[in-house]
Amino acid sequence: MAKRTDCIVILNQGSGKSEDKPGPSEIERAFSDHGRTVSVLTVSEGDEIAARIAEAVEAAPACIVAAGGDGTICAVAEALKGTEIELGVIPLGTFNYFARRFGLPDDHERAIEVICQGTARPMALGTVNGRVFLNNASLGLYPSILKEREDVYKRWGRSRLAAYWSVLVAMATVSRPLTMHIDVDGEARSEKSPNLFVAMSAYQLDEFGIEGADAIREGKFALLLAPDCGRFMLIWKALRVAMRGVRRGPDFTLVSGRRVTVGTRRSRALVAIDGEREAMRAPFEFEMLENALSVRLPGEAADRGQAA
Repeated sequence: MAKRTDCIVILNQGSGKSEDKPGPSEIERAFSDHGRTVSVLTVSEGDEIAARIAEAVEAAPACIVAAGGDGTICAVAEALKGTEIELGVIPLGTFNYFARRFGLPDDHERAIEVICQGTARPMALGTVNGRVFLNNASLGLYPSILKEREDVYKRWGRSRLAAYWSVLVAMATVSRPLTMHIDVDGEARSEKSPNLFVAMSAYQLDEFGIEGADAIREGKFALLLAPDCGRFMLIWKALRVAMRGVRRGPDFTLVSGRRVTVGTRRSRALVAIDGEREAMRAPFEFEMLENALSVRLPGEAADRGQAA
């Protein structure tokens, strides 16, 4: 790859808590401390982030930096897959699962130090119907939870407590479960579940003590299916997740594989992708793309590679 020293930063001003976020001048100054000059493109909630990212890709810098939450990082990764442009991350979201997965600092100055001095390593991406995801994608209840979360954030601001409350509110109004025909690496099965959660972050499952992380470390998706048990029992199981007390069997079904196709009775459905919602047509095709892009990581995280 040709050596290029410039970076373009996509700064999502709608991510996380506004009082904690650095502004464009702070980001430029931090890069300058490492002898780098950058261009900062700001986006706000409601802006067309894809257009700003396309503008950055057209400029062909050595690195494009996603400064925001997991949704922002996912959008940048989508544009960079298959290119020689490296991905840098300044985590500014509420949960920052992608950054925590690789041990990236949550302080913007130390995150910029990693971008300037860290190691670029290849990583895999998940896709559903061609749409990239980094941590998880899901059908059923979770997209409704995200809608409720957006409403809660508007009323009370962004916080983890507000996010957890939105889970309980959405589950209290859960509708009928999904009837699904699922093909995993050529093996077919039928399931009835209020939610299908497709994970590709071992860190995220380990964080909640949920089985399936080992399958991800082997390069597979971990599919978690919630039981069809009624809304009030679902609320109890959600509380068990928060308390790190869920068990395979009574609390969820686990299936793993590298290629997954999910058919439903509905021709279209909302899919939750790394904290964002998107309407898609069935069937839903999940595929793992190996070595799809390079991300700048601290040395100790880079050595873990896909084991992260």
